[in-house]
Amino acid sequence: MRRIAEEARGGDFLLRRQALYLAGYDDAPDTSGWLSQQQRAERPGDWLTQWLTARSVAAVAARQGDRDRMQHFITTTLDDDDTGEAANLNYWAYWIGESAHVQLSDDFIATTSTPTWHGHKLLQHLVAGLVPDRGFFDLNIHTLWALLAARPGLLRTSTAGRALGDRLPLLLDSTEPSTRARRELEAIRYAIRLGEA
Repeated sequence: MRRIAEEARGGDFLLRRQALYLAGYDDAPDTSGWLSQQQRAERPGDWLTQWLTARSVAAVAARQGDRDRMQHFITTTLDDDDTGEAANLNYWAYWIGESAHVQLSDDFIATTSTPTWHGHKLLQHLVAGLVPDRGFFDLNIHTLWALLAARPGLLRTSTAGRALGDRLPLLLDSTEPSTRARRELEAIRYAIRLGEA
């Protein structure tokens, strides 16, 4: 994977990004240093390439135990930008199989028009991924919060929505009161209560 990532530099962005992402699973002692060096070499130009690079860097860092980088990504790249929020949902939905169409480029990620996917698979995937000690925990919560804001009806029409309601007390107990994740979980709990009223 390292060789592929290095050889793809400057040529095939998608191949390089995927190779870097997969290389992040390597638990060799020098992996973190090598990934940092590779990420410093990136000089993305357009918005989508910058967004994808920032997401990949945050994902690799989270897998390596650096949750601060993921927090930074959520705060600066998702939360302050509707385009970033839409890109996050489009990215997740496509890669977990919500979309019926194969995409030949990453351009669909930056589409802000109403997507054609429903969200049931994405909701199920995100709820299953709500494991507090994983590096993606905060991103899963934020994405879940954004998904339910975009598609509030999912809570009423999905078994995953009911499972989420059952798990919320445990998730809230394991989340620090001052964090964004806790605020978003509280908002999700409120949305569930409104749906039950």
